[in-house]
Amino acid sequence: MSFSALPAAAAWQHRDARLGFEVAFFQPASHGCDILGWTTAVEEGQAWVVGYTIELDKAWTTRSAQITGRTAAGTRQVRLEADGQGRWQVDGEPAPSLDGCLDIDLESSALTNALPVHRIGLEVGVRASAPAAYVRATSLRVERLEQDYARTADENGGQSYDYAAPVFDFTCRLRYDAAGLVLDYPGIAVRAA
Repeated sequence: MSFSALPAAAAWQHRDARLGFEVAFFQPASHGCDILGWTTAVEEGQAWVVGYTIELDKAWTTRSAQITGRTAAGTRQVRLEADGQGRWQVDGEPAPSLDGCLDIDLESSALTNALPVHRIGLEVGVRASAPAAYVRATSLRVERLEQDYARTADENGGQSYDYAAPVFDFTCRLRYDAAGLVLDYPGIAVRAA
């Protein structure tokens, strides 16, 4: 299973859970791919912005991420580094609670749900666990997020996955385009470009 080439940029309109917009740019690199993105939103009456740079290796495993957030309370930053084998550092300190995670998942982002789909490469009918280093939108607190993906039948040249994040008691069907980017994340975002 392979995806088509990534576009130079993609964008998502956030809805329901928050009002906002996300834009991401993809830059091929010798190590794999760099993703630069920004999300702006209003959620529960609070405005915030999150900027991120994510470095992926050729297998779509997250190797580093620099995240900056801004709310009315001020600016925060966090840097995550991973060895590609499931061990992480957060701001230079070991983070054993993230052991076994190969992906980053930003609460502020619809894009980051594409990372495990690319990395795992599931066949139709197969389910896989994909725990992630989860970064909260406003606090930038980093925690472990257990999640799994089950590939369902392909639709309209793209793929679909049943997604579950048990800690949030959340399940949905995610739809992806031919490049493996989220088209529809029910209750969260839809692809705008």
